[in-house]
Amino acid sequence: MKRLLITGAAGQLGRMARARLAHLADMIRLSDIAPMDPAGPHEEVVPCDLADARAVMALVEGCGGIVHLGGVSVERSFDQILPANIIGVHNLYEAARAHGMPRILMASSNHAIGFHRQDRTLDAAAAMRPDGWYGISKCFAENVASMYHDKFGQQSALVRIGSCLPAPAERRHLSTWLSHDDFVSLTERVFKAPRLGCPVIYGASANDASWWDNGAAAYLGWRPKDNAAAWRDALEAAVPDPDPAAPEAVYQGGVFTANPVFKD
Repeated sequence: MKRLLITGAAGQLGRMARARLAHLADMIRLSDIAPMDPAGPHEEVVPCDLADARAVMALVEGCGGIVHLGGVSVERSFDQILPANIIGVHNLYEAARAHGMPRILMASSNHAIGFHRQDRTLDAAAAMRPDGWYGISKCFAENVASMYHDKFGQQSALVRIGSCLPAPAERRHLSTWLSHDDFVSLTERVFKAPRLGCPVIYGASANDASWWDNGAAAYLGWRPKDNAAAWRDALEAAVPDPDPAAPEAVYQGGVFTANPVFKD
C-alpha cells in the first residue's frame, strides 16, 4: 500500500510495529500523543490526540491501512479511558469512512473477555466479559467496528491481543503470549488476505496451554509459529505457583479482574 498509519507509535507495541512493519507500505505514518523519535526514511511523524475529531480526520487521509494501537492500555478510571479509547475509536472510524475505508487492525484485548475462567476454551463467539474499564473500552471498540462493517462495509480485524512481548515473563503468559514475529505475520495477513470482513482474532502464538480457538478466522491463512512452552521450565523455576484461588490462577484476565475500579 502507499501509506500505513500506526497509532500509538510511542508505546511498547507501537515502537516494535514501527521497526517491523515498514515493508508493508511505501510510507509509514506514525502517530501518538506522547513524544516519538524523529522520522526516518519513508516515515512521517504526525502527533495527534485521538479525541480531536478534526485532527484524526486529517491523520487518516491518504492512508491505505491502519494499525490502531493508540489509547490507554492499562486499567484506569472511566474519565481517563474515555477520550482516547471511546471517543478516539469513534473518531477513527468516522475518519476511515470519510477516506475510503482502509482496512483496520484494531488492537482489542484479552481483557474484553477477562472474567472467563482459565478452564474454558474460547472461540470468536464467546460472550464478552470485560474485567474493567479498559476491557469495556475494547468491547466498545469491537462493537463500533462490527457496526461499521455491517452498515458501511468497513473491514477490520479485531485482534484480542494477549501478552505481546519479546518473551513470556510470567506463568499466565504460557497461555497468552504473542511473539513479535507472530504479531508481524498476523498483521501481514490482515492487509494481504483477499477477504477480511470483521473477524475476532485471538492474538496469541501457538501456545500449548492456549485458552483460545481461532478456527473462525482460519480463512485468513494466519499460522502462528512460536510457542510459550519453550519458556515453561524457566518460568516454573523462577516464578512460584500462584494460590489456586488467586485471580491470576482463575481468570483469563489475571490480576485485572482484581484491580479496583478506578475513580477520579
